[in-house]
Amino acid sequence: MKLAMIGFGQAGGKIVDKFLEYDQNTNSGIVRSAVAVNTAKADLLGLNQIPEQNRVLIGQARVKGHGVGADNELGAEIAEEDIDEIQGAIDNIPVHEVDAFLVVAGLGGGTGSGGSPVIAKHLKRIYTEPVYGLGVLPGSDEGGIYTLNAARSFQTFVREVDNLMVFDNDAWRKTGESVEGGYDHINEEIVRRFGVLFGAGEVEAGDNIAESVVDSSEIINTLDGGGVSTVGYASEEVERSSNGGGLLSRFKGDDGGDDGMDTANTTNRITSLVRKAALGRLTLPCEIEGAERALLVMAGPPEHLNRKGIERGRKWLEEQTGSMEVRGGDYPTNAPKVAASILLAGVHNVPRIKELQQVAIEAQDNIDDIRQQSEDNLEQLVEDDEDELDPLF
Repeated sequence: MKLAMIGFGQAGGKIVDKFLEYDQNTNSGIVRSAVAVNTAKADLLGLNQIPEQNRVLIGQARVKGHGVGADNELGAEIAEEDIDEIQGAIDNIPVHEVDAFLVVAGLGGGTGSGGSPVIAKHLKRIYTEPVYGLGVLPGSDEGGIYTLNAARSFQTFVREVDNLMVFDNDAWRKTGESVEGGYDHINEEIVRRFGVLFGAGEVEAGDNIAESVVDSSEIINTLDGGGVSTVGYASEEVERSSNGGGLLSRFKGDDGGDDGMDTANTTNRITSLVRKAALGRLTLPCEIEGAERALLVMAGPPEHLNRKGIERGRKWLEEQTGSMEVRGGDYPTNAPKVAASILLAGVHNVPRIKELQQVAIEAQDNIDDIRQQSEDNLEQLVEDDEDELDPLF
């Protein structure tokens, strides 16, 4: 799948930068074009892969290149005001060569959470290609203002895109990690999961052809219908044989043969991997029952991909989700592992979103109370002198 990626804000820019690095390392060719948009000049200078001419600094008249300080209303205003500057960079994208736009943003800060819904709305008004969002939720320990930003941005963003894929930092943060190390780890997880998904179906001359091709239309049809999506992933390393006979996986018997026992073993291993991907850590933890649509992609060396196993995994997904729209296929790669990537679209039972909204409502009430208290305190501070002193004007 060929994507035009737009990273909005600090987190969005870093994730798109990481996608370009993934493309280089895997030759997957997912990112046809990449743009980074920010109100903070330092964040744009910190990118490594996105071409300098595709880095757009907005809001210079308002914030002088120093960011919006977690004020996402200001972030949205600046995106609206400087939409022509952003469009100037988008004009360089060969839109006729892309399958969809992907707007990537952290939803807790100011620039990304405020600007990403604005650019999504703008893109949908101008282009016929689908516009998807990839939104990253802040950790619950990051504070009330970031939670409030995320809840308001999520509510707006999901209505402006054709589908909003979500990654929840809270579910992926490791204890004891440095801030930089923690975010690097999270960004790698994001790119790994979505990279396998979007890379499926891309075939060059000389590549192995999938038995059951998953191409961009399968992904688009799964995401069609809007709502919120999450991605599951599980993989097993390929083992090398001790006799130098090439790659042998746990999915094969010791002799690498194709007898009935080996085929049954391969099938069972693949279905087990599918279950791990669906029931393990999702990018947005939720109950998979009730997901409206799903897509299964099995990636790995072609000799270790088993059509029967993939079909069984797909049927198991149908039973677990209750959906009649479950697509599936294989994605032959040269990577020394077999991986299952599962896209669950239209999920509803998401406790984290309910919790986020509740905490945000409380934070909003607290902020209103604090502002009112501040005004009352100021009045009390100066009113004692008002009878004796005349104001300057």
